[in-house]
Amino acid sequence: MLEALAPQPADALLGLIKLYNADPRPEKIDLGVGVYRTATGATPVFKAIKAAEARLIATQDSKSYLGPEGDMGFVRALIPYVFGAGFDLSRVDGMQAPGGTGAVRLAIEVARRAGVRRIVMGTPSWPNHAQIVAASGMELVTFRHVTAEGTADLDALSAALAEAGPGDAVLLHGCCHNPSGVDYTCAQWDAIAPMIATRGVLPLLDLAYQGLGAGMEADAYGLRTVLAAVPEALVAYSCDKNFGLYRDRVGAFYAVTGDADALTRAMANGASIARASWSMPPDHGAAAVRLVLDDADMTQMWLAELDDMRNRMREVRDRLAAAQQVGTIPMAPLGIQNGLFSMLPLSSEQILALRTDHGIYMAGSGRINIAGLTSGNIDTFIDALRAVTV
Repeated sequence: MLEALAPQPADALLGLIKLYNADPRPEKIDLGVGVYRTATGATPVFKAIKAAEARLIATQDSKSYLGPEGDMGFVRALIPYVFGAGFDLSRVDGMQAPGGTGAVRLAIEVARRAGVRRIVMGTPSWPNHAQIVAASGMELVTFRHVTAEGTADLDALSAALAEAGPGDAVLLHGCCHNPSGVDYTCAQWDAIAPMIATRGVLPLLDLAYQGLGAGMEADAYGLRTVLAAVPEALVAYSCDKNFGLYRDRVGAFYAVTGDADALTRAMANGASIARASWSMPPDHGAAAVRLVLDDADMTQMWLAELDDMRNRMREVRDRLAAAQQVGTIPMAPLGIQNGLFSMLPLSSEQILALRTDHGIYMAGSGRINIAGLTSGNIDTFIDALRAVTV
């Protein structure tokens, strides 16, 4: 039977990691893997998480199952950060998921059970978005996310929403767009929210990088603006980046409704889907986040570490933007983009030349991880970029 399985394409990013690891050049630069790195190239465990884990070791008295909803203390501790301190708690409920990926999968499957048949999404987008939609059996309708000038294309979103209506959902990145780094401005979010409400489209809001753009509050502006305008929405949240818990897979799924019965049914369906998918989510990372958010000192420690991450990435972006133009590549737009990622308009031949001739590794799409650049290698990167684009 198994010989009937169709072959699947190799994961390009995993292949890139292998090539990078095999490269003996000491000056090589990894801009492909999507994790935060310090100025010395490390991806450390947050000090706040270390403190929470020490407390877990001292106090946790069981590893028994928590149920498909996971650690509800964790889920509820995040609510003020995601939805705002004044949000009507009767409108929202949630459950833990294995990473942001699990939360997106839950959101899309709940939307499908609710009658959604089409997902409207800007491109480029995080590759797993399209794969999850395809696995759900729903139709994917795309529009252009980035203009030729490197800003978010509000006109393209408006046109896509004009063709959408009840039975459709729109998938939007809350902040720090992956892979482009191009976010909607506050003024654009102010325009987007009533468009979604008018068309009766269900918003699916993916907030995977809160705190890494302009700060925890600023990065939630779009999500909160949409929620203030619509009766219902689904939210996917990840703690993998803003708590550094990549391998622990820490995420949350939230449903927002205007009706208590609808909220109960949304969560029951979420639990049903989770039970048939992963049964119970992993607990350790979520428990650590809960302890951080329940302790004022650890919360301040975490927020300070998050500030350091954001400031470092902003410094890298400012340095890149100061180059203005490198060969054929306009660099100024990188200074107004947010988060870990940006995309450079490079051909496959230029990307190959960067890897072969200069030891610089990036995704075939031209996506770069800003955190892979440091004060010690950024000039090398700019010089290499100039060399392949003249």
